[in-house]
Amino acid sequence: MTSSSESAAGSLADPPTLESLQGPLDGGLDRVMDHIRHVVLSDFGGMDEVNDYLLTVRGKLFRPMLTLLSNHVGGRPDDRAVSLAAVVELVHLATLVHDDAVDHSVLRRGQPTINALWTHQVAIIMGDYLYSRAVAEMARVGVMEAVGIIGAAASSMSVGEMRQLTSYDALDFSEQDYDRLIAAKTASLMAAACEIGAVVGVPEYRAPLRRFGHNLGMAFQIADDLLDYTGTAAETGKPSGHDLRERKVTLPLVAALRHVTDAEMAEIRAMFTGEGEPLDEEIHRVMEIVEARGGLDYARGRAAGFAAAAEEALSEVADDDARRGLEACVTYATRRSR
Repeated sequence: MTSSSESAAGSLADPPTLESLQGPLDGGLDRVMDHIRHVVLSDFGGMDEVNDYLLTVRGKLFRPMLTLLSNHVGGRPDDRAVSLAAVVELVHLATLVHDDAVDHSVLRRGQPTINALWTHQVAIIMGDYLYSRAVAEMARVGVMEAVGIIGAAASSMSVGEMRQLTSYDALDFSEQDYDRLIAAKTASLMAAACEIGAVVGVPEYRAPLRRFGHNLGMAFQIADDLLDYTGTAAETGKPSGHDLRERKVTLPLVAALRHVTDAEMAEIRAMFTGEGEPLDEEIHRVMEIVEARGGLDYARGRAAGFAAAAEEALSEVADDDARRGLEACVTYATRRSR
């Protein structure tokens, strides 16, 4: 397997595709999608219309894939993992729908958001509905450990979103603040996805697979934040500098701020405190400063560190096809282009 440093910094080999990661699952993600369609079915046409749209523009299904792969590690897969993987995806979808409403986002993965096509009220109601269907499905499956794990992750994501929303001076955002935010908003659900797979698989692997999921989630989010500086709109489904346009501070900028000149800091602060939406030239200038002051290289290094920690956690579980699938997920998460 590609080493962690190569995974985050790039290598000659192409990163694995999502399709290649699903090899050990034998169509498991198709069963997850079928199950989601069944779980979210309602007796109200307006609700089903929105659900149909959400499932048509479905995402990568990366988190439910982690649940299924974790469930397969050790060779004791359980059919309940499909239902729990569906729950993981429902919670993820609900979070995205709510986040888009909070941020007034009009695009998600290059497609119109629920609040853009319908209203903010519809988006909030749909997010609530998806959460409620996830809870109902967990109750039906009856695995109490999974209820606690998912509940804790959902709570952590909500607290993380509130912390971000109530952050008054974005440029005072520290690296510790950033770590705490992405641990809550991204890594918590990935850790939960892996742990509940083990709960109905090989329970002895719960702790290492949870550590794996946490570190994978941290690496995944840093890589995602790097893409905002390095990716193209065609690759990511959003224009480069999208986070800066929304005046969000991520690790590349946090790292660069430690090395900027007074004049560069003044330029950055002017963009973050200006009236209205930042101008394209302001965003591009900040992106230039971040790269010149080592912000991208620093973030790549931290992603590599979390990738290495994720791989180390996997050394404690059985060496089989499912574990190798999880190892490939690390490479995918840190080297993807979207």
